[in-house]
Amino acid sequence: MNSNTLSSHAPQTQDAKQVDVAIVGGAMAGATLALGLKTLSEELNRPLKIALIEAHKPGSEHPGFDARSIAIAHGSIFELKRLGLWSKLAHLGTPIENIHISDRGHFGMTELNAEDFHLQNLGQVVELERVGQLLFKLLEASDIQLHCPETLANVEAQTDCQLLTLNDGTQIKTALLVAADGVNSQVRQAFNLPIEQVDFEQVALVANVETDKSHDNWAFERFTSTGPLAVLPMAPLKGNPRVSLVWALSPGDAKRLQSAPQDEFLAELQQAFGFRAGRFTQVGERFCYPLLMSHMPRPIYHRTVFIGNAAQTLHPIAGQGFNLGLRDLVSLLDVIKQSLLEEASSAERADLGSAKLTHTYLKSREKDRNSTMTNIEFLVRGFSNDHWPLVVGRSLGLRLLSWLPPLKVPVARTAMGWKSVS
Repeated sequence: MNSNTLSSHAPQTQDAKQVDVAIVGGAMAGATLALGLKTLSEELNRPLKIALIEAHKPGSEHPGFDARSIAIAHGSIFELKRLGLWSKLAHLGTPIENIHISDRGHFGMTELNAEDFHLQNLGQVVELERVGQLLFKLLEASDIQLHCPETLANVEAQTDCQLLTLNDGTQIKTALLVAADGVNSQVRQAFNLPIEQVDFEQVALVANVETDKSHDNWAFERFTSTGPLAVLPMAPLKGNPRVSLVWALSPGDAKRLQSAPQDEFLAELQQAFGFRAGRFTQVGERFCYPLLMSHMPRPIYHRTVFIGNAAQTLHPIAGQGFNLGLRDLVSLLDVIKQSLLEEASSAERADLGSAKLTHTYLKSREKDRNSTMTNIEFLVRGFSNDHWPLVVGRSLGLRLLSWLPPLKVPVARTAMGWKSVS
């Protein structure tokens, strides 16, 4: 979708397609929502017309399904099971059974272990490109109206619908519009809605790295003076152990290391991380992403809801970006389900884009969104600072988690992606 041509006003035609829900953006959040709506429709035996508009077919060139890996937390797996999707995705996952958290150069460290919480794992790591290909196949096999590759040219807010015009001329009238089109949401820009941003002046360098020993399903979070460095377990490649690296760096260091010779890159990585994951032996293609935290104060509009990265983006310090976005769409599904259940006991057809529905969704997400974002900003500021009182405080905090296991419970709940309500 081209922000230079997208308009919030478009002429209406008589042959516009009528749908209940139209989703703009078919990456993780949008595709999962579409399939979740399909499952809900079958569960309630209530047909729903669903349209999904996505600009790219899945693959490494898709900005939402690129070479990155993400950690799907335990709580998110629970929700994906509820949506009937995890059984189809499970074979793509590598379990996280233990998490080691440390502060480079200082005495603070702690561990989270699945067995301490009577669980098989704390979450699973998946490669976005492989997940994207599978979700796309599921979409193609469904009766969801899939417009891909296709972009949105215009959107017009009307009393009883949002009228979408695609670049191929197709028009869609939808009771509810869901914007799942990422951090630079063109739907948000079309309606000129505000967004708050925090620039951490960091860049995430992301790569897959081979090691000389098995990761044994350990994940590592190491805090350094430049920012966090995370290593996640991955499935082996041609028998060679692999991990997924997310390394927060200054823009200058990220640019230098992205193009550095492999030996130089691996040496600096080894120095920054240490040898807990073994020796790093080979690195794949390196990608860089600016680290911003964005937040829509009100992720709703007339007959419109914003979810996932269109509503907020997080620093990857706790690996909670997708997990928070999944809680967005699960909450939306719950609100839609309640509306459809009320329809079944009344004579009126449910209006899925009503102000009541969008405001119920807004209220349901307020505490979790605000608490999660506040906590993550605190972590970023607190662990990217070498001011001595902060160093002592965070080191003692990590040690206390090791000495007093009950204190680990709220930390573990966050790591496992369970809703934050503090």
